[in-house]
Amino acid sequence: MGAVVGTLTMQTKQRRLSRDRTDDELEMTTVCYRPEGLSQLEAQTNFSKQELQILYRGFKNECPSGVVDEETFKHIYAQFFPHGDASMYAHYLFNAFDTTNNGSIKFKDFVMGLSILLRGTLREKLEWTFHLYDINKDGYINREEMTEIVRAIYDMMGKFTYPAIKGDVPQQHVDAFFGKMDKNKDGVVTLEEFIIACQEDETMMSSMQLFENVM
Repeated sequence: MGAVVGTLTMQTKQRRLSRDRTDDELEMTTVCYRPEGLSQLEAQTNFSKQELQILYRGFKNECPSGVVDEETFKHIYAQFFPHGDASMYAHYLFNAFDTTNNGSIKFKDFVMGLSILLRGTLREKLEWTFHLYDINKDGYINREEMTEIVRAIYDMMGKFTYPAIKGDVPQQHVDAFFGKMDKNKDGVVTLEEFIIACQEDETMMSSMQLFENVM
């Protein structure tokens, strides 16, 4: 999670971490899109009010309008993977955060997703990962969708990946894991198949949660 969170918060760490409640609530009204109140977000996430204040200031630092569009998101993300092409993975990740499908990520979208990824239960994290892989949002993962995400991850890691990756490795990766997940061999993986397969196979769990290391 270091990339996005680090960019959005690194400047705020140099500022005071405490301000009175009135100032914080007033600050949250100065952007074009007003996020939920701190108390409501605290109830909806696994973050404390102070943590939300820090995240919000970092978010507003990078995105004064109060929203992040896809191009800005890609630009932020690319800075952390200079030796690879992060554009496609950032595209899929952006869509996973953009739960309203309106082409932008508001602060609430950001912290709700972040709360799951950092502090959610195992099932919540796997459900979020499933929705990342379910590109067309039809409730299933097909082989093509898994291939798209896996290739995007390998492209992002770039030429300095160790050990060196051969051209057919991403497809081999997909074939092995898709075969284990698609229990009934109907050509798609359901949410329950995905969760069960990941829980049963430690290697698969680590691989499917690779996104946590490239956030």
